[in-house]
Amino acid sequence: MAKKSKYQFDSKIHIYRATKRMTQQELADLVGVSRQTIMQLERNRYNPSMLLAYSIAKVFGVTIEDLFDFKEEC
Repeated sequence: MAKKSKYQFDSKIHIYRATKRMTQQELADLVGVSRQTIMQLERNRYNPSMLLAYSIAKVFGVTIEDLFDFKEEC
């Protein structure tokens, strides 16, 4: 039986948001989600869809890879 890989990510949204002096609500409004979703993303408790990750990255003018650190747990 094959072992399942588990992936983990660390969000840097709060860092980019702070540099732009943007509130969670302002970012949420720009990308069309709730403030709670942004809060959960910043706490690494929610995995964003590719479209949401792209939308957030676009707001900050960075790539998805700049915004999230992806790791594979063994």
